[in-house]
Amino acid sequence: SPTAFKAQPWGASTKWLALHVREIAAAADPVTRTFLVKADIGDGASSQVSLGQTINVVVEPPATSGVVKLPLAALKETNGQSAVWLLDPSSMTVALQPVVVQSTDGREAVISQGLKAGDVVVTAGVHVLTPGQKVKRFEAPPSGASVGSLPTAATPTATGGANR
Repeated sequence: SPTAFKAQPWGASTKWLALHVREIAAAADPVTRTFLVKADIGDGASSQVSLGQTINVVVEPPATSGVVKLPLAALKETNGQSAVWLLDPSSMTVALQPVVVQSTDGREAVISQGLKAGDVVVTAGVHVLTPGQKVKRFEAPPSGASVGSLPTAATPTATGGANR
């Protein structure tokens, strides 16, 4: 869902007006590093706002209920569609699952559709996996263990091909 903008005329204690965004600048201003946004208040609200009147504008980010944040490295693009690799814990194999990316923020992607509670997503090495490939989970070494004493099960590997 798109970001919502709402405005409150100066001096109005509780009356908020919905804004309809009609244009967002393609590039940020080089000095202020802000984007110019043009919005309409609408015909019904024009009687409540005067030309030149100061208004407060609030940006409400999209609702995030039912979404998941994943590292961008977990995403795989296939034929223009975003997907992630899901792990089947019973067979320890992976399957490609299409997802809808709502937005990206730094190094994370917000996934709004395609995943459900309890899904296990592969977050590393997604570019070398194939459907049905057997994998092992990465297990962090116990605290205080030196690198030379790591058991082989603690290294991330994939079976069915070269050691990855």
